[in-house]
Amino acid sequence: MTLPVRSQFQLIHRLRVRWAEVDQQRIVFNPHYLMYIDTAFTEYWRALAIPYELIPETLGGDLYVKKSTLQYEGSARLDDLLDIGIQCARIGKSSMDFQCGIFRDDRLLVTAELVYVFADPATQKSKPIPDILREMLQAHEAGASLIDIRLGSWADLGGHAATLRREVFANELQIAHGLDHDAADDMAVHALLRNRLGTPLATGRLVQEGPALARISRVAVSRTMRSTGFGRVVMEALMQFAAGRGDTRVVLQSQCSAEGFYTHLGFMPIGEPYVEAGVPHIDMARRLGVA
Repeated sequence: MTLPVRSQFQLIHRLRVRWAEVDQQRIVFNPHYLMYIDTAFTEYWRALAIPYELIPETLGGDLYVKKSTLQYEGSARLDDLLDIGIQCARIGKSSMDFQCGIFRDDRLLVTAELVYVFADPATQKSKPIPDILREMLQAHEAGASLIDIRLGSWADLGGHAATLRREVFANELQIAHGLDHDAADDMAVHALLRNRLGTPLATGRLVQEGPALARISRVAVSRTMRSTGFGRVVMEALMQFAAGRGDTRVVLQSQCSAEGFYTHLGFMPIGEPYVEAGVPHIDMARRLGVA
């Protein structure tokens, strides 16, 4: 087995060793390294912009571990910060090989080689890896973007945007129905972020509210794709469009729980928090052209 180095991995996921994972000497039990790798695999699929739970539905099959080989070079201890690297090393007809490395700082502690088989979930019999999945794996390992961001009208993007809004606002947040579409949508500029499978993952809209004044609203990111930067991509695309047409100020209504997200984008609170639809909100604004 060739020992991996940290720099070869496009995906590195960090976690901290917990008390329940160590023995009396505060050294990690060997089986937990596979758990660490499996946790990092979830992040690997998130990096491919594929919600892990939707793999069978979107790809017509699922992935099953055929073989796992671990080699130990050192021990992780309680409270260590570990970086788990995942790399697709080979793609065959129905199987794929992954190389994994677990590092503390730059020291390699554990290396692993895993063989996954793409198979029918009902019969668990192998089937050819879809071309689109093959392309996505190769693109990720080459460092290419796996998302597409489009701006357009409600007629062009509204179907996917409405579906994502219902998923987030109605089903998840249990906010009253009606946010999936309203009269302002027909005049707004919409942003829609999708993966290479065409699955909508993030959306938002831009409405002209006054001279040189824009409002961003209906920002929604699929639950499994949060903390990926997709919401930021949508916001930056809308703000860039607004600045390009001459707007100098943009405002929005933020849930208080999301205030930090908008603060990092340069927005500042306006006034005091208030409750709307049973959820605490605060108004925020920023000038365009100012970071």
